[in-house]
Amino acid sequence: MAEAITSNTTEADSPWRESVAEATATDLENLLGTGVGAAQEQLERNGGFLPFALVVENDGEVRLVAVSPADASDGPDDDFDADSMIRDLTELLRQHREEIRAAAIVCDITLVEEDSDAIHVATEHRDGSVFAAVLPYQANRVTHEWEFGQLTADTNEPAVWVD
Repeated sequence: MAEAITSNTTEADSPWRESVAEATATDLENLLGTGVGAAQEQLERNGGFLPFALVVENDGEVRLVAVSPADASDGPDDDFDADSMIRDLTELLRQHREEIRAAAIVCDITLVEEDSDAIHVATEHRDGSVFAAVLPYQANRVTHEWEFGQLTADTNEPAVWVD
């Protein structure tokens, strides 16, 4: 799981959308929705997920980008370094930023104040716009199904289109 954060969030449907171009907002919202959906699917199928990225290529195609955990050779049940994977994903996105117009990194985090796990999606557009959101989740001990909280906005700093 990625490094723990505390959550100072507001509603995901904040005035953020009004502050960016329509095409940018569409790209970032598409990545956000796709990222949350893919992470939820992996949670339901596998009980967890590794960090991954999504990109909107210059032609508008959305693609998944993944890296292998550096310490995967230790065995399937051993811990992996999520922060290292996120750094590797960020570097890979930076290397290919001329081929894409937007990117998102999706990871599993711990919300310290809420004592909860969450899906974190950090999106970034080549025009400099950024948006991130968190979706808390927990396993229901009775039904053994995942329960998801409310999607809320989070802070995010550019990582791909920076020098």
